[in-house]
Amino acid sequence: MFIQTEATPNPATLKFLPGREVLGEGRAADFPDAEAARRSPLAMRLFAVDGVSGVFFGSDFVTVTKSAGEWQHLKPALLGAIMEHFTGGAPILFGDAAEADAHNGHAAHEGENEEIVREIKDVLDTRIRPAVAQDGGDITFQGYEDGVVFLAMQGSCAGCPSSTLTLKKGVENTLKHYVPEVREVRAI
Repeated sequence: MFIQTEATPNPATLKFLPGREVLGEGRAADFPDAEAARRSPLAMRLFAVDGVSGVFFGSDFVTVTKSAGEWQHLKPALLGAIMEHFTGGAPILFGDAAEADAHNGHAAHEGENEEIVREIKDVLDTRIRPAVAQDGGDITFQGYEDGVVFLAMQGSCAGCPSSTLTLKKGVENTLKHYVPEVREVRAI
């Protein structure tokens, strides 16, 4: 098994491409701490490596965020953990967690502005999330109120030095273009 790695815009995050499906198209799972990792055998293995502070799974990639250490020292242990996991045949997520993470990551929204929210989610899914996934992250809809869209940034996007610029210049401008009711975008 050959696992490729890619740098991300976030210097504290590295993207691992195992050459096979991780969660599948349109699915993602975020593990911002070791407690959240209890839903996944692979995430637990990765958090067992000293210096790991976050793990994110995308359709065909894994991103790992470090709190300490140098990538040259962490990378071999992380590659080993990923390889062991995939060659061992263990599930990516435990049963209940697999069902909970089967959705697209967006928060539900009902009632007023339902049509606007549907348009926002559509633009996120078709134009923004694929580009963000290339950098090892994800952006999900969390709410809409009075022209303001609230989004959660995950994976390499969480804590990235350029995430504010990406959010304001890229995501906000794109949403304003396709959904005129959008006035502002904020990260939560």
